[in-house]
Amino acid sequence: MSANKNRIYRDVDFLTSIYPYRNYKNLASLQKAADYIASEFKQTNLSVSRQAWNAKGNTYENVIAAFLPEKKQRFIVGAHYDVYRDIPGADDNASAVAAILELARLLTNNNPAVPYGIDLVAFCLEEPPFFKTKMMGSYIHAKSVFENGIDVIGMISIEMIGYYNPLEENSENNNNNLFVSGIRRYDGFNKKISELIRKGSTMGSRRISFDDNYANNGPSDHRNYWIFDYPAVMVIGAGETGNPHYHKPSDTIDTLGFDQLTEAVNSLKYVVFNFMEN
Repeated sequence: MSANKNRIYRDVDFLTSIYPYRNYKNLASLQKAADYIASEFKQTNLSVSRQAWNAKGNTYENVIAAFLPEKKQRFIVGAHYDVYRDIPGADDNASAVAAILELARLLTNNNPAVPYGIDLVAFCLEEPPFFKTKMMGSYIHAKSVFENGIDVIGMISIEMIGYYNPLEENSENNNNNLFVSGIRRYDGFNKKISELIRKGSTMGSRRISFDDNYANNGPSDHRNYWIFDYPAVMVIGAGETGNPHYHKPSDTIDTLGFDQLTEAVNSLKYVVFNFMEN
């Protein structure tokens, strides 16, 4: 079974319709998003849990779905569901949340015989003012995994995989790329993720392994897993030049390419189903 475009569209449509927008100040909106994610996860046969913490006097939650929870080795795939300021956040990051929801359905329907467990995590508080702090949902999750001695074989942070720049007429460039961004310490892992993406669908992939100390590496939730020595990357779309609607009110559902987004989910499915292939 492959990814279903209609289901992915429905998920993005729901998340972007939540108003006030789901930023850290709008607690009821974040709760509505978390409840929706948990409800969709619960319609699969995955084990669903919530992880709560306090930040600036308020309570926030990660929502987690576990495939084969009895397995000691875990592969983590995450996406943040909060948005920057007052924007609908279709690409950033409803597109990625829709991806992990669809991955949950694909895990249930395909039931892959993998020797490791897979954890799908919807993070809160990725955006400023919490970015690069220990209040990020991904830091809370990574720390808990480390403290519980979990054997994490890899982590993918999905970011903005719904927008793809229109190509100029007669262009020879392939616009349907997923970029794998990580650090040199884990270049072997980065390379493997990129190769599996290319095998999984019609999407292309390029990898970027920054110097470990490069100031602008780790622009998403994957950064917090490096702290605990877990290999982690960000997978992001947006074609060659990025999304011009990034962190703007124009980041709406009508700007997304759902054919490419669906193929991106098929690529990610292949990655998580085949990570330990020979």
